[in-house]
Amino acid sequence: MFDFLSKYDVLGAFWVTVQLTLYAALGSLIWGTILAGFRVSPVPLLRAFGTAYINIVRNTPLTLIIVGTLLGLSQTLGVTMGTNVLDSQNFRLATLGLIAYTSTFVCESIRSGINTVPVGQAEAARALGLGFGQVLGVIVLPQAFRSVIAPLASVLIALTKNTTVASAIGVAEASFVMNNMIENESDKLFLVFGVVALGFVVLTLPTGLILGWVAKKVAVKR
Repeated sequence: MFDFLSKYDVLGAFWVTVQLTLYAALGSLIWGTILAGFRVSPVPLLRAFGTAYINIVRNTPLTLIIVGTLLGLSQTLGVTMGTNVLDSQNFRLATLGLIAYTSTFVCESIRSGINTVPVGQAEAARALGLGFGQVLGVIVLPQAFRSVIAPLASVLIALTKNTTVASAIGVAEASFVMNNMIENESDKLFLVFGVVALGFVVLTLPTGLILGWVAKKVAVKR
């Protein structure tokens, strides 16, 4: 019944999905944390940039962002992202688009965690002579991260599923292979959908369970 799967590199496609998720998650965490710092910065220009970026990018369709990286960065501006090989180039562009989009949700999750830290702690740190960067990095962010592991897990799960949009620019991840199977195996649609759905469940379910457990272990006691 599942013999048709041998004609397609399903495992390879899901490995591309895993790579997209990991690279985009790391980039989103870094850029999202920087954006969160902008959002709570005492510098009006940084706050304005952070607010504008979040509101614009978060409300732009992800497909438009990823296709825009191909049309705008690669084809119009000639940005090569370190390689001229088409598959690698599109993979990097898709990762960049996912980072740009997902970092907005990471930022808002972290900012909500920052708001849970008592204001008195930041005031006490400033009274000791610490600057804004030191207060944020040493006092506030460590506690903020501990309180938002569960929301960040939800963002990571959403990111895993959002990688399917990368097929719009030809990245051979799970949904790209699924489309090929649908075209060639029209009599096995339910099996195709079932296999791909099961693959995503296998990727996302352990993520939610493990990070949910971690969130309970490291939760800040108030």
